[in-house]
Amino acid sequence: MTEHPDLAGLQRRLAEFAAARHWQPFHTPKNLASALSVEAAELLEIFQWLTPEQSTAVMSDPTTAHRVTDEVADVLAYLLQFCQVLNIDPLAALAEKIERNEGRFPVPGAEGTT
Repeated sequence: MTEHPDLAGLQRRLAEFAAARHWQPFHTPKNLASALSVEAAELLEIFQWLTPEQSTAVMSDPTTAHRVTDEVADVLAYLLQFCQVLNIDPLAALAEKIERNEGRFPVPGAEGTT
């Protein structure tokens, strides 16, 4: 079984990769948000004309599965770089958002909900 790298380690590798290529001046929040949007659109493009059934089976085709995996990696890479530049802890941000959403959207039929 392959060990999964930690979030900080991945962010460090991404920063080192960009630094070695002198890309830091281009890694502004605006540019990273734009790149993130483009990569998310490339992920969406894979699913654009698929039926719901085809979309759930997308990982059964090795070529398409590879494309999906690559686009997920690109989206995550830009999101992690964006978070690093703005000093956002993505795991803490997600945990806080889930907690807020649990309050905003209670389970239907749960005690105290209508």
